[in-house]
Amino acid sequence: MRIAQIAPLVESVPPILYGGTERVVSWLTEELVALGHDVALFASGDSVTEAALQPVVPCSLRLAGIHNSTPYNIIMLDQVASRQAEFDVLHFHIDFFHYPLFRRLAHKTLTTLHGRQDLPEMPDIYRAFPHMPLVSISGHQRKPVPPVNWRGTVYHGLPQGMLTEGSGQGGYLAFLGRICADKGILPAIEIARAAGLPLKVAAKVDPADQNYFQQQVRPVLASSPHVEFIGEIGDGQKSEFLGNAKALLFPISWPEPFGLVMIESMACGTPVIAFDSGSVPEIMEDGLTGFVVRDVAGAVAAVGKLDRLFRPSIRSRFEERFSARAMALEYVRIYRELANTDEAVAVAAE
Repeated sequence: MRIAQIAPLVESVPPILYGGTERVVSWLTEELVALGHDVALFASGDSVTEAALQPVVPCSLRLAGIHNSTPYNIIMLDQVASRQAEFDVLHFHIDFFHYPLFRRLAHKTLTTLHGRQDLPEMPDIYRAFPHMPLVSISGHQRKPVPPVNWRGTVYHGLPQGMLTEGSGQGGYLAFLGRICADKGILPAIEIARAAGLPLKVAAKVDPADQNYFQQQVRPVLASSPHVEFIGEIGDGQKSEFLGNAKALLFPISWPEPFGLVMIESMACGTPVIAFDSGSVPEIMEDGLTGFVVRDVAGAVAAVGKLDRLFRPSIRSRFEERFSARAMALEYVRIYRELANTDEAVAVAAE
């Protein structure tokens, strides 16, 4: 098939450091190429891919110091629209920016929702464009969305060889991702303290979260000798960071639509202790790949049960449920359904 992947421009594909959506777009794109499809990737010029890269800007907007991506998204959409006839399907990963321009081409578009959908303004955009084909990344993500044209739920997957199973010999608890209140850095610090274990924090601090970090997190770090703040890390460092950890802490307090760090940890054979919120009960298998708990006390108790889990089994469940190949094959199934719809629309128009 001839497939266009339309990625965010804030980060490169794949991102150098943090960037969940861009990372998933990269894994999907490379697997589609490996499966023999003709793929074009609309992204920043510093992206790296086996697909035909269509650079919209020279480098990722964050590295260029640009915080408003809207003008560049409009430029990208104009480029995609001018070339839409070259593709069987246009797969968008940029929320709903393309809706007005592509509403008449809805039958050959697909939009993956990567973010939270419980914000008050979201139902209105979906009611205005209910025919646009959508993919959710978890069942929980769908709950706030009014009736729309769902074409499937596709869990994220990452390449099986990207991360390797570790032994957990470092003996520490890990926190990976981004520093913000919703992600649970303060509960993670408290869990590690109460469990009597060191905590290593590999996390990004966005400009929007600088005040939170300076005013609420930094003072706690200063008074927490059991915590080592590493900062942002890339994919090449994750096998060591996660593989040597006794467990990953994921004490979120928001309706997480997927939670990529959970499957990254599972790929390293490292169990996850996660709060029961958002997609967590879908991704985690309580008592097998980690523990799903309600609060700090439950997480501390779960630390005491980690020795009951078998790291090779955690890795095996990752391979069975969350590989990039499985993700790509499910998307291809949906693409083919869209292509069949496209043919039916063309026949009806004759």
